[in-house]
Amino acid sequence: MIRAVLADDEVLARQKLRQLLREEKDVEIVGECASAAETIQLVSATNPELLFLDIRMPDMDGFDVLGALSALRIPAMPQVIFTTAYDQYAVRAFEFHAIDYLLKPFTAERLRGAVQNFRDRRALPPLRTGEPTSPPEVERYAARMVFKSRGRILFLPVEEIRWISAEENYVRICTGSESHLLRETMARLETRLDPEVFLRVHRSSIVNLHYVKEVKSEADGESAVVLISGEKIALSRSYRASIQKLMRT
Repeated sequence: MIRAVLADDEVLARQKLRQLLREEKDVEIVGECASAAETIQLVSATNPELLFLDIRMPDMDGFDVLGALSALRIPAMPQVIFTTAYDQYAVRAFEFHAIDYLLKPFTAERLRGAVQNFRDRRALPPLRTGEPTSPPEVERYAARMVFKSRGRILFLPVEEIRWISAEENYVRICTGSESHLLRETMARLETRLDPEVFLRVHRSSIVNLHYVKEVKSEADGESAVVLISGEKIALSRSYRASIQKLMRT
């Protein structure tokens, strides 16, 4: 069974969550709380595996709760699914390694997906004795991008990104079917992406090597990266050697 705690200062919100979780037969609710102080005390006493945590509560916010639990050095920190009516904390939530971010009012299907994310993560093999507890190197890079686009919170797996371009103070993230404009810098975004998959080919462009078909020389002497979709991305001389080396491996 998955031992879970519900933390939300709204009684109706807890009731709805409890009712939806009845459909998840392997989830056992071991306690509910309405304040940050109660949450810290209950989690410390019950050691749940999963914490459904509201962000805004009367005495402190959900991030403060996680900080306090970490400072207490409890035997095992629970995995967290944030439940909130506020979309502006999504990026920060994933900096805390949240399992998911449910924006109220959420559906039973959306909740089911969040719980399944927890099941999938729990099924990963544990570290062997003597291994470091810090995340492996690969986890330094983002597995998905979380941002607001066209009035919605989008959870975009990075493998769906085909290329990225700079547009003044923004970057445009392009997938196979749509694009999204984010207020971000190329330099900062590049540090979040695995360099073995995403390569800077121009000061204004990054490509996903999984979608690169070829490097092509143009009639004017310039070069371009051609994607499997047929799109051409300018390749500057300073980046030509690095991509040609990768294309040969």
